[in-house]
Amino acid sequence: MGEQTGELLTGMADAGCTREEIEGAERLLQADDPGELTKHLRRCRAGLLDQMHESQRRVDRMDYLIRQTEKSGR
Repeated sequence: MGEQTGELLTGMADAGCTREEIEGAERLLQADDPGELTKHLRRCRAGLLDQMHESQRRVDRMDYLIRQTEKSGR
């Protein structure tokens, strides 16, 4: 595994990609298909964004509950 390959796979792990996503990227690297690799990385990024937005919705809900609790004096 080359240095760039190792950096890419490590970077994906650091970013929170799943094992399956990392293995998929590794297969595309071995197949020397940069176009499909880019598409794969963009799909992984989209999944991470979805997770981030879901987390933000949960935080917003907790903020709402905190405000409601403070309002009611509980």
